[in-house]
Amino acid sequence: MNIRKSAVAGRFYPANSKALIEEIETIRNKELSQINLKLADNNIIGGIVPHAGYMFSAYQAVHFFEIAKQTSQDFDTIVIVNPNHTGIGKEIAFDSNDFWETPLGQVAIDKEFGESLGIDISDMEQKHEHSGEVMVPFLQYFLDYNYKIAPITLSNQTFKNAKFLAKKLFESSQKLNRKILLIASSDFSHFLTPDEGKEKDAFVLEHIITLESEAIEKVVRKKNISVCGFGPIMTLIEYSKLVSPDPKVDILRSGHSGEIIPSNEVVDYISILFSDIL
Repeated sequence: MNIRKSAVAGRFYPANSKALIEEIETIRNKELSQINLKLADNNIIGGIVPHAGYMFSAYQAVHFFEIAKQTSQDFDTIVIVNPNHTGIGKEIAFDSNDFWETPLGQVAIDKEFGESLGIDISDMEQKHEHSGEVMVPFLQYFLDYNYKIAPITLSNQTFKNAKFLAKKLFESSQKLNRKILLIASSDFSHFLTPDEGKEKDAFVLEHIITLESEAIEKVVRKKNISVCGFGPIMTLIEYSKLVSPDPKVDILRSGHSGEIIPSNEVVDYISILFSDIL
């Protein structure tokens, strides 16, 4: 049995389970009155969720996870598509471990689902990567039923790869009869002033709202926009169009690191829900 131990516990979130729960609960309680729980009545497809340290980005993340908790849907498999900050490994890879471990315990990997995708299976991409791992304690805290996770690193972030992966996810979920929730792990603009970041993010948000994946890749490259998980975002968009004739996109919460520690060089965080009207 292969277990991936936490790589960033004690840095991105507390390494102590009690402190971790307290941090999530404190932020959730601060945000609860602002969370649009009406969206939990929709058919939830997935969402864009930031992956920074909890003290910075959990204010945005808890909006998505609270809605996922409040929905009447139970998901078999939570697919987490994350970028690769280390540059190590294959273009697209499914994690090869049996379990991921955090201070809140272990979560099983849906290996059958991963093997059905027909992509590389490896542990090197996730070994030191934070952007998939930080989603797991949220899932453990908010979801109180049995589920498995499907961690996928999308290292080469192109529209072609995103569309390919989305198709594989859709086909495997149909073949194996999996009810999946797709998380696209991404922060938005990095180390700009709040105004500059907001301006650059707007170019990407415009195409997220209109479900134009290819346009996202083009504008990110043309304007050198530092949205680190634009590949996972494109994957979510393409997947949503396969499962719904008219996916609904709702921006849940936006903010930046300067709201926590004042600075003129901030990182932007935006949580966005993808759903279908029932």
